[in-house]
Amino acid sequence: MKTVTICGSMRFQKQMCEIAFILETRHSMNVLQCVYDGGHGVTAEEKAALAAAHRRKIELSDAIYVVDIDGYIGESVSEEIVLAKALGKEIIYHSELESISGE
Repeated sequence: MKTVTICGSMRFQKQMCEIAFILETRHSMNVLQCVYDGGHGVTAEEKAALAAAHRRKIELSDAIYVVDIDGYIGESVSEEIVLAKALGKEIIYHSELESISGE
């Protein structure tokens, strides 16, 4: 079973949850997701802690799954892709596998 970390803009948090469900239930992947703030906002310290945790998830994963809906990849996700490549991780783009989410 491949372990993947979902990487995507928080504007796609609902879709990322749905995609994670499909990857785990239909594609035998173990998905490490980002932590969502639930619309409450986060402090600078919390944001830094979440970013560090997300980087660690990438380190632990076999691959990252980039949620690039409508071709959008923000600055943070671009940095996560650079990190994953530097670590030799596989990069899977949602736009290349749109059938995964039933689109």
